Amino acid sequence: MRRLPAVALVAAVLAAPVLAQQQEPFEPENYRADNYRAPVPATLAGARVLTTAEAEAIWRAKSGVFVDVLPRPPKPKNLPEGTVWRDAPRRNIPGGVWLPDTGYGSLPPAMDDYFQRGLTRVSGGDKATLLVIYCLADCWMSWNAAKRALAYGYSNIAWYPDGTDGWERAKLPTEEAQPEPRPEQ
Repeated sequence: MRRLPAVALVAAVLAAPVLAQQQEPFEPENYRADNYRAPVPATLAGARVLTTAEAEAIWRAKSGVFVDVLPRPPKPKNLPEGTVWRDAPRRNIPGGVWLPDTGYGSLPPAMDDYFQRGLTRVSGGDKATLLVIYCLADCWMSWNAAKRALAYGYSNIAWYPDGTDGWERAKLPTEEAQPEPRPEQ
């Protein structure tokens, strides 16, 4: 066995974490169930992955339905009487439909049904309708939701991994959005 000189060995050990950090995350077989705000893979089997320019072209041509899956914190239960609750505003891609909380690794049956019904509504029941699914950059919620839409039988899924972060960086228009009403959990 050939031994590396000490300097080369130290350099190799120090470079290993950098090389590991530079590699893109792999595409998992199942849904991501934790650490949702982390680097995402470059691919999603069965879906088209969009750049901001491609997402903008679809948006301008009105050739797809944009589906935002960013989670929305629920109003806390048992707030003291008189407490004013204000949701944080969500700036969204104009015309996008916000189906919050549908990108978790596991969905309770009511949320799974909510997501399926929401996709059926926005697609007009046509599973070949182009659905552009997004949330924020480096957010596994959109990856999970796009994968889930594929599992529901939708055949024209586009995943926009840069989401509204990429949209805003490109100085594209946004509008304040309200989520589609979700079931009580």
